[in-house]
Amino acid sequence: MAEDLSSKSFRWMFNLFPAYRGTGGRVTYIADDWHEVRIKLPLNWRTRNYVGTIYGGSIYASIDPIYMLMLMKILGPDYIVWDKAAKVRFRKPGRETLYAEFLLSDDEIAEIKRLAENERSIDRIYDLELRDKNGVVHAQIEKTLYIARKRDK
Repeated sequence: MAEDLSSKSFRWMFNLFPAYRGTGGRVTYIADDWHEVRIKLPLNWRTRNYVGTIYGGSIYASIDPIYMLMLMKILGPDYIVWDKAAKVRFRKPGRETLYAEFLLSDDEIAEIKRLAENERSIDRIYDLELRDKNGVVHAQIEKTLYIARKRDK
């Protein structure tokens, strides 16, 4: 799926947002339907830790808001979406640029909507890996998101 002007503009502005810019990560692609987002996290003076590898805080912070933003954009204003929890497992030190792909299928979105109709709130868990250009996994992250349908009072 291609980027459109809206997703390109959001990507450009998001990469300039100080809280995200400080992570050292960069969003490199947002599908026009928000079902796919890609990021990269280079090893540079801003992300390098004391021992010369990518700082663990940058690894987590670069991926932290992405699934929440995707779901907010896809589900729209009738839903509440919050990050609830995360687990990070560092597998290998990051000595070069790392990449991550965030994917949400149509089936996943349909399931969220179905569950949210009957439940007060739901938690969804998403697994993600940061890999180098050769596909070697350097970090595994599990994100838990809280999702609820806004109800009329």
